[in-house]
Amino acid sequence: MDRIVRPKLKDVAKLAGVSLATASRALARPDLVQAKTIERVRRAAAALDYIPTGSARALVLGRSRIVGAIVPTLDHAIFARAIQAMQTALQGAGYQLLVAAHDYAPATEASAVRAMLSHDVDALMLVGTDHLDETWDLLSSASVPVLLTWSFDERLPCIGFDNERAGRLAAEHLLSLGHRRFGMISGATRHNDRARLRIAGVRAALADAGLDLPDWRVSEQPFTLDGGRAGLLHLLATAERPTAIVCGNDLLAAGAYFEAYECQLRIPEDISIVGIDNLEIATHLSPPLTTVHLPTAQLGHDAALYLLAIMKGEHPPRRVELPIELVVRRSTAALRIAA
Repeated sequence: MDRIVRPKLKDVAKLAGVSLATASRALARPDLVQAKTIERVRRAAAALDYIPTGSARALVLGRSRIVGAIVPTLDHAIFARAIQAMQTALQGAGYQLLVAAHDYAPATEASAVRAMLSHDVDALMLVGTDHLDETWDLLSSASVPVLLTWSFDERLPCIGFDNERAGRLAAEHLLSLGHRRFGMISGATRHNDRARLRIAGVRAALADAGLDLPDWRVSEQPFTLDGGRAGLLHLLATAERPTAIVCGNDLLAAGAYFEAYECQLRIPEDISIVGIDNLEIATHLSPPLTTVHLPTAQLGHDAALYLLAIMKGEHPPRRVELPIELVVRRSTAALRIAA
């Protein structure tokens, strides 16, 4: 069988009557080229059935115009929302976003980092600070800008939230309502610094009030509705079941709602629940969920702008902390004292 020879960028340039550099810019950065030239190049590319590749653009422009993003999962609205905002901002600057998910598996993340860097991405974004030594070595020796998100570490530039404060805000709100028996439904803390910090924030707030949150009152579960249901069942089975529940995110809180209804518990009359994230579902639960708002779409947008700024030779601050706030709705109420 004869080998199919695909047209190259130089063939497009020749047919359009322009230089190789102009042809590349017309396809990769049309904002830098006159409209008539863009039209000639596009007609030539269509006539030749030319498909531009990253290596072709990089040959002329000195970069791939691709940014990599590695997240724990795309099966969760907080990461999907951030990735969408990041993609939109990068597209506006003529870049594409290459996304990988590692399902909270450090070895898979290390492989993804290696693959991204070997494919000559122009910049790289990761989530959190829990990474293998191999991954840290790859990141510290990378020749492209690297940005950590959601958390902070002095070793690399970061855009994130104060996750400990998120847990503290949730607990302080419940304490202000008179609650003293707490439980927490958290995601797995292994390989997840955000989950650990949110638990630490709850414990710090309780310690200030002379209370504690022992391990047996913390239920680690998958970040799913079923995880929230299982977490609430676990906490209800403990001695002196809690009157207040802090959930590591809104999805776990929604699961706890569904299990509470199954157990014929009223929210907030019998049990108060607070989430973290402020997902869209929080306003549609009945009653609407009190939660800590994390501006995840802003994080994705700002992460893109941050990396674009570094690639332009600018020097933004190494640490950017985004504001968070408690959003009080109707899933929390003052502790009812039995008559």
